[in-house]
Parts: sequence; structure tokens; C-alpha cells
Amino acid sequence: MFQILSSRPRLVFTAIAVICAAMLAFGVLHLQMALGLEPCPMCIVQRYCLIGVGVCCALAAFARRPWAWRLWGLLAVASAGFGVFTAARQSWLQWFPPESSVCGRDLYGMIEAFPLQRVIPMIFRGGGDCTQVDWTFLGGSIANWSFVWFVIFIATILKLVFTRAAPMRR
Repeated sequence: MFQILSSRPRLVFTAIAVICAAMLAFGVLHLQMALGLEPCPMCIVQRYCLIGVGVCCALAAFARRPWAWRLWGLLAVASAGFGVFTAARQSWLQWFPPESSVCGRDLYGMIEAFPLQRVIPMIFRGGGDCTQVDWTFLGGSIANWSFVWFVIFIATILKLVFTRAAPMRR
């Protein structure tokens, strides 16, 4: 498997971008539209991180030079790292909900009402809706699975970026 990572970086970056698109489609089309689950502020932040990983990996797949795909790969790792942090915080809130939890505003309402330096701490404090587990798969919540996938993306991209430079193949 690691042979594929080092010899076919374009294929790996493309696969990660496709996985990100599939995860976003599942979240929006199935969970939100079909099941009617509304995303909490932390879920929305995780979606933005997933978009960041997907876009950076797609750009890395089209990059011709090793330094360019490595740069896009590291930017994807940064986005995934923020996603790991957000998903871990939400998982923690779901496992150990605070004693008093009030459903707050949605992300867009917070951004309209408060300056950004106050919005970011409010997001990570979590609201009542961030502590709820509305859907599970194999015992893991959406935040748990987001965490797992972000970690997989980070490990795969870092392995790819820090292996010996291989020419990008089609």
C-alpha cells in the first residue's frame, strides 16, 4: 500500500478529493435533506474543513512539480488538522455533555451578531445542538467518523509529502 502512496501521488490526491466530495454529498443530500438533520455550528466548521482538504488535494493532483503538490498537501493537512480539533471537541461534548446546555444561535446568526474574535470561542464552547447525537454508524457519531477520516487524511498526506520525491504520473 505504501508503494502506491509514493509512486502515484496524483492518484492518491485525487482519491482523497473524491472521498471528501462523497462525504460532503452524504452529509448534505442524505443526512440534511433526506433525514432532516440540521448541522450544528461545529458540524458546519467540519464541513468547511472537509471542503478545504478536498480543494487542496484536487489542486495537488493537478500540480506538475513536487514542491507544488507538497505545498497543497501541507495546506490540506492544516485544514484536516483544524477538522480533527473540531471533531475531537464535538466528540468530547457528546461523550461528556455540560450540566447546563442551551441551544444557541446557528453559525451564521453568530457571525452576523458578533465580531469574529467572539464567534470562534462560542463555536468551540458548543451548544445544546452540538452535544446531541442524532445519527450513528457502527456506534460512532458523525463527529466521531469525521475525526477518524481527518486523521486518515492527515496520515496519508503526510506519508505522501515526506516520502522521496516521485514524479507525478497520470
